Amino acid sequence: MQGFGQQRSLFGLFTCSCAVLGSFNGAIAESLHPSIGELGIQATTLHAEPYDLLGRKIAIGQVEIGRPGKFGLDKRAAWQPQLNLPQLFFVDGKAIPDENVDDHAGMVAGVMISRDKRQLGVAPAAKLFASAIGSLDESGQPQECLATQHVALQNSQDVRAINFSFGESLARDDRSNPILDGNSLFTQCLDWSARVYDVLHVVAGNQGSGGIPIPTDQYNGITTAYTTRFKGDEFNKVDFANLSSLPEGIGSSLIREEINYGDRRAISLTAPGSRLELITTFNKIKKVSGTSFAAPHITGTVALLQEYGDRQITNKVENWSLDSRRHEVIKAVLLNSAEKVEDQGDGKLLGMERTILKENNLTWFDSDAATNSEIPLDIQMGTGQLNARRSHEQFAGGQWSPTTTVANIGWNYDELPHQNYHDYLIDAPLIADSYVSATTTWDRRVELNDLNQNERYDEGETFQDLGLNNLDLYLLPATSDNLKDAICHSNSSVDSVEHLFCPVPNTAQYKLRVVFPDKVNEDTQNYAIAWWSAAQNPSLAIETPN
Repeated sequence: MQGFGQQRSLFGLFTCSCAVLGSFNGAIAESLHPSIGELGIQATTLHAEPYDLLGRKIAIGQVEIGRPGKFGLDKRAAWQPQLNLPQLFFVDGKAIPDENVDDHAGMVAGVMISRDKRQLGVAPAAKLFASAIGSLDESGQPQECLATQHVALQNSQDVRAINFSFGESLARDDRSNPILDGNSLFTQCLDWSARVYDVLHVVAGNQGSGGIPIPTDQYNGITTAYTTRFKGDEFNKVDFANLSSLPEGIGSSLIREEINYGDRRAISLTAPGSRLELITTFNKIKKVSGTSFAAPHITGTVALLQEYGDRQITNKVENWSLDSRRHEVIKAVLLNSAEKVEDQGDGKLLGMERTILKENNLTWFDSDAATNSEIPLDIQMGTGQLNARRSHEQFAGGQWSPTTTVANIGWNYDELPHQNYHDYLIDAPLIADSYVSATTTWDRRVELNDLNQNERYDEGETFQDLGLNNLDLYLLPATSDNLKDAICHSNSSVDSVEHLFCPVPNTAQYKLRVVFPDKVNEDTQNYAIAWWSAAQNPSLAIETPN
């Protein structure tokens, strides 16, 4: 991860009641920290009216080699910008003053929750619980798992997302001939804890020669690449330093060791991460790059969405439930609302504001993910680039059931029996040649070999991979039940995500179908789905900001 390459930790290793109650001035924040403003993920739009979202009362987490400094605990943090850090830890115990304080961890935390006017965070009122694992000479995957579990248990076991801006080398994995197949201890730990503690893990993607790929092969969270500015001020191109290319040419042997084994794609989503100016523990501005600093843009956005969701629940808004807190739902919302190709003003490309370029300046339409139904994610950009404002619009569409007609934008969390399907019939006709974006997400099943039966991971215990049930996703004419009539479909046999983005041929009604054809473990599979389409005179209202 180039974030690690840009900043040395204290350990000599490369590591890649809140005072904020009102709204921030988005225009001021834009000039100071463009990656979260209009040129980046547009989070400052959500800070302002009518949204007024800052991540209030939402707990998120951070696990790294080091930890951010805290004023009043660490002398070194005397000049640290004030961060809302309720508790800091060393693995699964209390943090020791002035130990394991690390600039890299501090800058990552700042991207998420900084309240400094020079570097406003994505969710400046969120609560961040952070744990350091310490020197890699003394810690490994068991300690990383313990730290992850400990953070997930904070805030009365209500931590909505955890950020991982570090990783392990395959060279340190205890397995014989280790590969990125999802079965290192730390990777299995993440997939187990995502399900057991209902937390979205956001992992910085692997990058650079000899990178640190574990746990980028996790299934149940989000792994990110990073974008840079290209021919303008906007973040709009996957940076060349991301190690997310097909294994070709002289570097193929190295790359094969550092991308997912088999056909499964690693990158879920991109976010800004190039030449960001962040505040160090010593109150200096430092220019940094890497997936280390892209990932916290996503984690912070989760806090903004979750504040909105909790507000809807409190206000008892129709088409809203506690399902909005599910990690599968937030993952589907973030992936489905990502930007791919700029809309020309007619709404047919769902109002996207920019085209995201790959390293070779090609677009989503040039990718195998756009043409091959067995590949839901582009190898470099996943589903596209994070846009916090669009993710809010996707989320605000509300929850809809397959037992009724649904709005043209929405989401759902449900369970599906084996060899059954759910149909989501969009109420209004969709406009000819307009695109439909739809994403389903579900969990790989990993179980803990719980030797002492305490329902917690303890050092020395292991996990068991029970595999991944297979779900497929289809877009069909409203009147057809024949899958051969599908306008497009996504049917990967190896991914825990299905994603489609395709145009409808005629102005007519359409439906999305989620199918559970192949069982590997449980007879019933929980899943989330998010969809976005361009309807002709939509008859079902979309929830507006309160």
